[in-house]
Amino acid sequence: MKIRILNVLLIATGLLTLVACNSEKQQIIENKTDNYDSLNIYFGDIHNHCNLTYGHGDMREAFEAAKQQLDFVSVTPHAAWPDIPGRDDSRLSWVIDYHTSAFERLRKTGWQEYVRMTNEYNREGEFLTFLSYEYHSMKYGDHVALNYRLDAPLLEANSVPALMKKLKKEKAFVTPHHMGYQEGFRGYAWKYFNPEKTPFVEIYSRHGLAEEDLGDYTNLHDMGPRNFEGTMLYGLNQGHKFGVIGSTDQHAGYPGSYGDGLIAVIAPANTRDAIWEAMEKRHVYCVTGDKIKLDFRINEAIMGDEIKGNKRKISVKVEGQNFIDYMDIIKNGKRLVRVDGPFSNEKIDKDVVRAKIKVEFGWNRFDEPVHWQGNLSLSEGTIHQVTPCFRGAAFTAPQKDKIGKTDLHGTLVNRILEQSDKKVVLDMYTTKNPNTLTPATQAVILDVTMPKNAKLTADFNGKKFEYTMEQLLNGTYSNFMIGWLSEAIQFHRAAPEQAYTIEYEMTDNEVEKDTDYYYVRVRQRDNNWAFSSAIWVDKE
Repeated sequence: MKIRILNVLLIATGLLTLVACNSEKQQIIENKTDNYDSLNIYFGDIHNHCNLTYGHGDMREAFEAAKQQLDFVSVTPHAAWPDIPGRDDSRLSWVIDYHTSAFERLRKTGWQEYVRMTNEYNREGEFLTFLSYEYHSMKYGDHVALNYRLDAPLLEANSVPALMKKLKKEKAFVTPHHMGYQEGFRGYAWKYFNPEKTPFVEIYSRHGLAEEDLGDYTNLHDMGPRNFEGTMLYGLNQGHKFGVIGSTDQHAGYPGSYGDGLIAVIAPANTRDAIWEAMEKRHVYCVTGDKIKLDFRINEAIMGDEIKGNKRKISVKVEGQNFIDYMDIIKNGKRLVRVDGPFSNEKIDKDVVRAKIKVEFGWNRFDEPVHWQGNLSLSEGTIHQVTPCFRGAAFTAPQKDKIGKTDLHGTLVNRILEQSDKKVVLDMYTTKNPNTLTPATQAVILDVTMPKNAKLTADFNGKKFEYTMEQLLNGTYSNFMIGWLSEAIQFHRAAPEQAYTIEYEMTDNEVEKDTDYYYVRVRQRDNNWAFSSAIWVDKE
């Protein structure tokens, strides 16, 4: 699924003033960004786990799940923990046992099968697969080694720096993750940052968000609370240069699981060389769930670049998947500007409306999975795109009561079976939400153009529900399939174009440091986020 980078349409003549496009200034911007006009956005997950080592879900089903909603993937085995603690601590014995036994299993037969299957699923230009493996470390923090080669070996090392040294001549990245934990307890220590092998860091996953020590998605895993010194902002303020990504770190064999984090890569094509080169150049950004499309530029640069200039023309264009709450431009750790989205839908005079509508399936109170079979259709209008929001089980670590046991249901892979400009056929599975803060629902987002009186119909498991575009512009509707406490379908409020897009430009002429950094953060009303990699601007 490639999404073309969108040209900026608006110009700001001052720091906070937004005015209509001036053709002369627009031409200047286009001339400076010609090299980037043919770029696309590709979404992937390069850090997730299945039962290949310690996790749940079959590896083949993990690849099948990834194919349904990602452009590229790496299913990640756990490989080593050189400084594993607690060998004499009875509290930790089961933890140590499942780690060390998995490392042995990977080396005996697992790595060969992993390489074979990763190669089997790789399709150049369509669906890319990469080899990776994870090294734990109390001292250095946990890292994933991502390999360019599809025949890369599993390397042995007694520390993360030693692994980087062995990979020095290899095309490989070594990326820290769940960075916000305490240093010395698998959190990240920026003093060990190696820009040669680490062009980007993972700031969001099921573990939480490490943009800073405040804000959404705090760490709730038993590995501990969030700490400032491992965060993205701490690293930027130390002068380090790196891109930012999300990954699921999912342990249920469901790469790309919705809401758990993705990497977005800005590249000309979904080929191994193009994706790798873009990652190496830090042309990446992080999304927490929805595939928010983000185009952030300063003068001739895109996110991840370094440039010189005292006059900085900053342009941002966002296409969300839901109502945008706000967009922030951050400069040197402080907010330079905030642009708010609409709080609710204003009256739309047009009879035909372009909008995005999320339809969500799930709920109920029983453990047995619900199998959803059916379709969504329009009475009039066009479905331009269908974006799947499919998720796996909410596992951030192996479940003690499930280790060594066969999952009765296996991995339930959700699929879009057919799609046309009027109809999409779905095959999905949901279970009850494990608690009131953790969803187990499935969903799709329809990008549609419809007359206000046209109807969107959900026809699933023998039941039909339908609403007009006008009704959905006014609010959200829910329908139980059987009755109270049964499974349900939710039609989310339709978000028209003006609600899910932001176009903004400004000029910043204030040089604060020898090198100023800027990045963009976008929040949707449904608490989905996007975080750009920074652009660094040296003074002239």
